[in-house]
Amino acid sequence: MLGYMNQEAWEKTLTEQKVTFFSRSKNRLWTKGEESGNYLYVVSTAIDCDNDTILVKANPVGPTCHTGSRSCFKTSYNQNFIFALERIIENRYTEPNEASYVNRLRSKGINKIAQKVGEEAVETVIAALAESKTDFINESSDLIFHLLVLLKEKNISLEQIAQNLEKRHQK
Repeated sequence: MLGYMNQEAWEKTLTEQKVTFFSRSKNRLWTKGEESGNYLYVVSTAIDCDNDTILVKANPVGPTCHTGSRSCFKTSYNQNFIFALERIIENRYTEPNEASYVNRLRSKGINKIAQKVGEEAVETVIAALAESKTDFINESSDLIFHLLVLLKEKNISLEQIAQNLEKRHQK
C-alpha cells in the first residue's frame, strides 16, 4: 500500500514497530490496523537517495487494503508469495505441527530433505524435456518448495541467496 508519513508518524513507526501514517483526510496520526486489527509489523525500512521516500517492509496481520484485499494494488498474483512461503516454513520450524508436511519431512532429517530436493530436481528436468507445461510448472514448484525447506534446515534465507546472486551478477 501507499501511505503518507510526517516526522511524528515515522518516529512512532520506529518506536512501536507498527506502521503509522499521517492521515491527510483525518488530519491526524493513524496506525494501520487501529480499527480493523490488521496491523503492519515492521520488518525493515529503507530511505531513498533523495531522503524523501521511505520503503517499509512489513508483515501484515490480515488484509492490507481496507477493501479486504491483500494489497491496495491490483496484481494477478502475490509477487511476494515466495517470501510468505519462506515465513510459513519458518513458522513450521518455530511452532511445530504434527499434521504439517514440513514437520514430517523435517523429522526425517537433513538427508531426507536433501534427497527430496534431488528427486524434485530430476522430476523437473524430466518434465522440462518430455512433459506438458503444466507438469513442468508443478514439478518446478515442488523443487522450489523443497529447496526452501532445505535452506531453512541449513539456516539460510532467501535474502542471503538474493544477495549472493546480486554479488555474482556485478562481477
